[in-house]
Amino acid sequence: MKIKISRQYLYILLISVFLFVFVLLFSFGVLIPKGKEYRVARQELRKETLELRKYQKFYDKTLKTLKDLQSKNRHIITAFSATFNPGRFEKQYKSFFSSLKISKISRAKDEDGFATYEVNTTSQISSPKNFYEFLDALNKSDWIIGVNFPIDFKRDGEMIKSSFTMKVYANNKDTNATASGSVAK
Repeated sequence: MKIKISRQYLYILLISVFLFVFVLLFSFGVLIPKGKEYRVARQELRKETLELRKYQKFYDKTLKTLKDLQSKNRHIITAFSATFNPGRFEKQYKSFFSSLKISKISRAKDEDGFATYEVNTTSQISSPKNFYEFLDALNKSDWIIGVNFPIDFKRDGEMIKSSFTMKVYANNKDTNATASGSVAK
């Protein structure tokens, strides 16, 4: 008995078998190994996503803390960038003293990235209370000023002569120029 199969059916059968074998080889040769790699990559992505969330929370918390500190300490931050003006200083704080004289401004050694200036000051006060009020006012000034000890008080009749040295701190202009990309001199 002869089976009569038309040529078209034979071609379709051969193409179907070829495609079936191709799909099987492609599945076992490419898709299944890549599927295993995909699962491993997906697990790594989950771990990295969790780590990213953790760092993002830390970043957000740190940024919030930074913004809070900047808003609370805005006065201090602007005081570091202010340049010291001896005339303005005398005019602003003359009310605490009978006489106030700033004698010398010299640049001292830079400390921790800040330009430091030493200012020698002599003054006359009627009572030590005025001097302590002056120190309180310095804390609220437009500059960052540290009063160095010892503070010499000498009685001169009804008045007290005082002399002390102050350190005025300001941002070091050289480090700012370097940070912005220009060459520091």
